Amino acid sequence: MGTYEAVLDALGDRTRRRIIQRLRAGPSSVGELAAALPVSRPAVSQHLTVLRSSGLVSYEEHGTRNVYRLDPAGLAELKSWLDSFWQAALDSYADRVRADSSDSRPRPSHEQEKIPDA
Repeated sequence: MGTYEAVLDALGDRTRRRIIQRLRAGPSSVGELAAALPVSRPAVSQHLTVLRSSGLVSYEEHGTRNVYRLDPAGLAELKSWLDSFWQAALDSYADRVRADSSDSRPRPSHEQEKIPDA
């Protein structure tokens, strides 16, 4: 499996993103992928090589055909990296909420005023 940088590099190409999108629907052979894309079969094979080396796809040999499928484990490192941004943001928010709730500063006067009973 590749690192998140390898996955980001692989997904930086529009054709590779389109291949990934096609494989989301299910496994496909190189020929099936090439028929659905405006690139040659050898070009699709080259893109699949990059996707395989980044860990995004895997394949099985079926006779003379290689059938490619998404490899969910390939996105695990990228997902973990992206999740770390969310976790950092949530941690900062929690720290701020804790700081605000323990803040002993006086509140603005409009919060302290009581409306007299009529």
